[in-house]
Amino acid sequence: MGRRKKRLITLAGLALLILVIWWAQANLNSYTLRILNLAAINIICAMSLNLLFGFTGQFSLGHAGFMAVGAYVTGLLILPEAAKANIFILDPLTWPFTVLSAPFLVALLAGGAVAALIAVVIGFPVLRLRGDYLGIATLGFAEIVRVLANNLTTVTNGALGLKDIPPISNLWWTVGGAVIAYAVIKRIITSSYGRAFMAIRENEVAAEAMGVSLVYYKTLSFAVSAFFAGVGGGLMASLLTTINPRTFVFMLTFNILIMVVVGGLGSLTGSIVAGLILTVIMEALRPLESPMVIFGRYIPGIPGMRMVIFAIILLIAILFLKQGIFGQRELDLDAMAGLYRKARARLASGQKESGV
Repeated sequence: MGRRKKRLITLAGLALLILVIWWAQANLNSYTLRILNLAAINIICAMSLNLLFGFTGQFSLGHAGFMAVGAYVTGLLILPEAAKANIFILDPLTWPFTVLSAPFLVALLAGGAVAALIAVVIGFPVLRLRGDYLGIATLGFAEIVRVLANNLTTVTNGALGLKDIPPISNLWWTVGGAVIAYAVIKRIITSSYGRAFMAIRENEVAAEAMGVSLVYYKTLSFAVSAFFAGVGGGLMASLLTTINPRTFVFMLTFNILIMVVVGGLGSLTGSIVAGLILTVIMEALRPLESPMVIFGRYIPGIPGMRMVIFAIILLIAILFLKQGIFGQRELDLDAMAGLYRKARARLASGQKESGV
């Protein structure tokens, strides 16, 4: 497929997406919009984790920590001064956060940048580890961030968290962020950087022997992944309007990791599809925890039943789709063009055999 044709199809797809977002914002109820916004945020975080885990082969369990950093930075920057004075009752907010403020876009970029900077700082020692050891180290980082958020009351307001965050996040921001994240990560993995990432994933010793700097490329992948996790956290803070340390527990990282695995390690398309499907399933199963009447019989709500059913669904998916929905494949324009050519060739072959 020629470049000109690709650009025209891409522009047409973006125009269609803009129309869909415009229609959804005007016609869908707040609950449905909230689910779609959560799905878009989960997609951003899943794609960023897939860059680190699926493409670079670095097993990380610290995504919730980077999301927390992005959420708190974004929340503090977009909170009005009057709201800050009302929120920080026990301990006053420390300077310069009392006077710092920024537009939402700048705040999101700042949240992502701070998360990326922290990733660079901890990446040098942590990324020397491999496999489960790296996962445990990054999990420890996420817990350190949560503990600090609980205790730095003059910055995070401790266990009370931040409230009355302006509800700026909507489909334009969340879906737009997902599109930009996809475009940036796709551009990276199709470049020489992406080939270096995948070489590290396949064999670190061979990659280093070929001249690939393990420290540089691992840290770069870690920083880019953390940046988009921070942006996702900032979008979540504005969507929920209230955050506290309990928002960023390990289950948040676990859910994102499941989206990556079910979608397919090394497939951005898989992260998008799995992020949307699993977010919708999680919300669809919520009534299972509420009291209900079935065939005239009252059944009390069972707390945690939603996660049990969700775990069973995931177990079945992993057993029958060991490489995820897409594996390492992408459903992009080239892939769709290839499928179209194959279908056309099979149709022509069938017509010849039948004598048509």
